[in-house]
Amino acid sequence: MTTNRDLVPPKPAQLTVGFDLDMTLIDSRPGIKAVYDRLAVETGVWIDTELVVSRLGPPLDDELANWYPQERIAEVADLYRELYPDHAIAPTPAMPGAVEAVAAVRAAGGRPVVVTAKYAPNAELHLAHVGIDAELRGWLWAEAKAEALTEYGASVYVGDHIGDVRGARKAGALSVAVATGPCDAAELREAGADVVLNDLTEFPAWFAAHTATAA
Repeated sequence: MTTNRDLVPPKPAQLTVGFDLDMTLIDSRPGIKAVYDRLAVETGVWIDTELVVSRLGPPLDDELANWYPQERIAEVADLYRELYPDHAIAPTPAMPGAVEAVAAVRAAGGRPVVVTAKYAPNAELHLAHVGIDAELRGWLWAEAKAEALTEYGASVYVGDHIGDVRGARKAGALSVAVATGPCDAAELREAGADVVLNDLTEFPAWFAAHTATAA
């Protein structure tokens, strides 16, 4: 027997959009450079901090391996994370359009989530500093980001690095790339990005069109 309950369509799942953090939502170059400058002083090891901030994206340990022997990386990484709150948060602004991009997801009834390779407590400080409210998962890089994206049910993942493209594709999410980090538009397309934007100021218009098409 058919009941009224049977005639009610199931409630659609909430639209979830994932965002990377460094060079996607925040311009972390000034803050990270300040931390590496201080790290060099405290450890007595020269670091080309301009080079470091030109290639942000991969995990901290990968970058430290360019400057320290393997047996020191864990110790130096702990020192880096200790220095980070006092040196990296205040100098780091939101990327152009970042606050508005997250707001566009919320305005559409969606849920924004941040999935980043950064240490989660420091990532939380950044989000609070720039006024972005989103759920957060840290310490995930490239394909490993698919773990959180799948758990959250994200259908879109926005990032600036080819590692973000790989994470989105592994999770079965639409890869939206912004050419605001170390990877240019051609490199992002070659990696398999479904959409490439110049920056997040273009995201609200794209997202409105995307949700209208998907409705």
